[in-house]
This record gives sequence, structure tokens and C-alpha cells, in this order.
Amino acid sequence: MTQPAPEVNKPADDDQPMPTLLEQMGGVSGLIYSSVPVLVFVLANALFGLTVGIWSAIGVAVLITVLRVVRKEALQPAISGFFGVAIAAFIANQTGSAKGFFLLGIWTSLVYGGIFLLSVLVRRPLVGVIWSLLNGLGQSWRQDKPSRQAYDIATLTFVAVFAARYVVQKWLYDEDLTGWLAVARLAMGYPLFAVALAVTVWAVRRAKHRQELREATEESDEQVEARLRAKYGETS
Repeated sequence: MTQPAPEVNKPADDDQPMPTLLEQMGGVSGLIYSSVPVLVFVLANALFGLTVGIWSAIGVAVLITVLRVVRKEALQPAISGFFGVAIAAFIANQTGSAKGFFLLGIWTSLVYGGIFLLSVLVRRPLVGVIWSLLNGLGQSWRQDKPSRQAYDIATLTFVAVFAARYVVQKWLYDEDLTGWLAVARLAMGYPLFAVALAVTVWAVRRAKHRQELREATEESDEQVEARLRAKYGETS
């Protein structure tokens, strides 16, 4: 009598590690790639003029996009990064000034900050909404006040980050301090994003803990109801 072939235990989808928010946004490499075109633009513009700076930034953005495609990295950050550089270069060309390269980022910070602030005012903090959509977790956390407050704090942290970027970089833009504008663009990128990311991780963990508590409570209620039904069913 032949023995049945042993079953191969396949890892369940639930056992697979959930990608972090940083990974979903392109990872550390994505943050590094985003700074390279800015550095190239500033150096090329200082050495060879605006036109060379513009085409150098676009060329580097194309190379980075191709590299990420070849390495099979996340495609969306690569494409959005390329178009961001292309639009910034177009604005710089239209304005005829190197500082125009940073104008898109300045106004984008203002718009993003306003959207994140509005999401808190309408009780749908974007950090919670985006995280839930990316991971298919649903919106049940909105019914739990502590979870919603945690996501409010995380979202307001991003509001503060965007507001700081806009105020500082807009002032540097108005003062024609292009070199310092590039420095501010880079310096207010990683450090401030790291702070907002840390607060986001705290909010996600708090909401997850609250969800686990709710699920445990619901399970306990079902068990109690089952015991009561069994007890009264036996005595009836």
C-alpha cells in the first residue's frame, strides 16, 4: 500500500510580512533617488548655466527610472519622480530662472498641507485612510475614538511638515537664494519625513492594538452567548 505524498505547507498570505509605509513609497532608495536630480541640477546650473542644468536633471531622472525598471523596483515612485523632475525643469525653463526648478515643490507642499488639514477637520485623517487603503484594512478604525485621534496626530504632523517646507522655501524663493533653496529642499526632506514617519508608525500600532482589543471583546461576547444558549438549551 503506497503512502500518500506528504503535503507541502504553503505559507498563508496572512503570514507574509506587511510592507511598511516607507517600502510602499519606494523605500530608502526612493528617497535617495529623489535627491540626485536636485543635486545634479544645482551643480550643473552653477557650472554651465540653466539650460545644461535642466537637461542634466532630466537625463539623470531618466537614468534613475530605467535603473529602477531594470532592478524591478516599485514602478510608481520611479514614474512619479521622473514626471516631477520634468515638470520642475519645464517651470524653470519657462521662468528663465534656476529657482523656478523648486517652485513646483513649494506649491505642492502648500496644497498637500491643506488637504491633510482638511481631512482632519472632516474626521477622515488621511494617514489612516491611506494606510487602510494600501493594506486593505477597511475603515472600521474611524468608529474608535482613540484610533482616530492617533491618526489625527499623525496627519497633523504631516501638516506641520508641509507648512514648514512651504514657509521656509517660499521665503528663500522670494529672496532669490537659490543655493540655500536647494539646501532647504534636501534638509527638510529626510529629517522631517523621518519624524512624520515615526509618528505614523506609532499611530498605526496604536490603531492595530485597539483593533485587536475590539476583536477579542467581540469573540468573548460570542463565546458567552454560546455558553448561555447551551446552558438554557439543556435545562429546557
